[in-house]
Amino acid sequence: MSNDGVNKGRRRFLVGATSVVGAVGAVGVAVPFVASWNPSARARAAGAPARADISRLEPGQQMTVEWRGRPVWIIHRTPEMLETLAQVEDRLSDPNSDVSSQQPVYAKNRTRSIKPEYAVVIGICTHLGCSPTYRPEVAPADLGSTWLGGFFCPCHGSRFDLSGRVFRNQPAPTNLEVPPYSYLDENTIIIGVDEENA
Repeated sequence: MSNDGVNKGRRRFLVGATSVVGAVGAVGVAVPFVASWNPSARARAAGAPARADISRLEPGQQMTVEWRGRPVWIIHRTPEMLETLAQVEDRLSDPNSDVSSQQPVYAKNRTRSIKPEYAVVIGICTHLGCSPTYRPEVAPADLGSTWLGGFFCPCHGSRFDLSGRVFRNQPAPTNLEVPPYSYLDENTIIIGVDEENA
């Protein structure tokens, strides 16, 4: 008396059932594992371009936009502010923005911007990463009679003009960084997208 027929059938069923359960388990493990390779929503947002509506930014005012966890300042410069840029050049460390890593090619000019009236700079001092303050007033008592407006870092005293160019003999070694940016339209700046790629 032989039970080979019944045992072979049971074996096939058990092998097939085990294979199916194993395959489902492998897929169940693989899907979350592969999904973990994708960047998180927070990481995608951190690298995403930032939009700034400048339609209500009055001349002389500054606004701050966050991009990649850093403050980006947009300053609407007046004609008087633009005139001061030439007046301070003989006192600047890098007046022609020769340190190419500090700005895109299209911002390598006196205003360090695409449109002269709008400055776009990262608001982090190039010395030790402090945040300078926007000081647009001319000759305030605490900064002296030669101050024509700009950015002052209260941590260690670094001074920058209204284009973010550093003065000579300051703790900060280079100009404030200009991020890649472009204009979506007359009133919208996209920070993080170069003008050539807009």
